[in-house]
Amino acid sequence: MLAGVEDLFAPPDATWQRVSPRLATARRLSALLTLLVLSGVAVAALVVFNLDGWAVVVAVVALALGAWQWWFIGRVVRRWGYAEQAEELYITRGALVRVLVAVPYGRMQYVDVNAGPLDRALGIATVTLHTASPGTTAVIPGLPALEAARLRDRLTELGEARAAGL
Repeated sequence: MLAGVEDLFAPPDATWQRVSPRLATARRLSALLTLLVLSGVAVAALVVFNLDGWAVVVAVVALALGAWQWWFIGRVVRRWGYAEQAEELYITRGALVRVLVAVPYGRMQYVDVNAGPLDRALGIATVTLHTASPGTTAVIPGLPALEAARLRDRLTELGEARAAGL
C-alpha cells in the first residue's frame, strides 16, 4: 500500500530534478540566526526576572530545538524537486505533508527569479511561477543560479508558445 501512495508523488515518465543542497545550508543558517536571537531574549528574561534555575532547561530546549531543525531542514530540502514534461511542470515538496503540483505551461502568466543576500552568497535562486489562477503559485527554491536562469527562460518560452494557441 505504501508503494501506491508513493506513486501519487512520482512524475510521469521522468525523474525528479532535485534542488541544490546549498538550500539546506541557507535555511539552516537562517534557523540558527533565529535560534540565537530567541536564545538571547530568553537569557535576558532569565537575568531580568532572576530565574537562574531555569537556565539549564532553556539551554536544553534550545539545543533540542536546534538539533531537530537541523535534521528536519535536511529532510525538507531532499524532498523538493521538479520535472519538466511536454505539457506541464511538476513540482513536489514536503517532508510531513507531501505535495505534488502540476502546472500546465499554457496557464503560466509570468516567471520570477529572486535571490536574497544569503542565496546570492551561496549561488542559489528561487524560481516562482505565477498562473492564471490566483491560488496557484508554484515555487522552486534553491536552484543553482545558472539552472534558475535556464528554467526561467525555458518556462517563459513554453508559456508563450502555449498561450499563443489560446
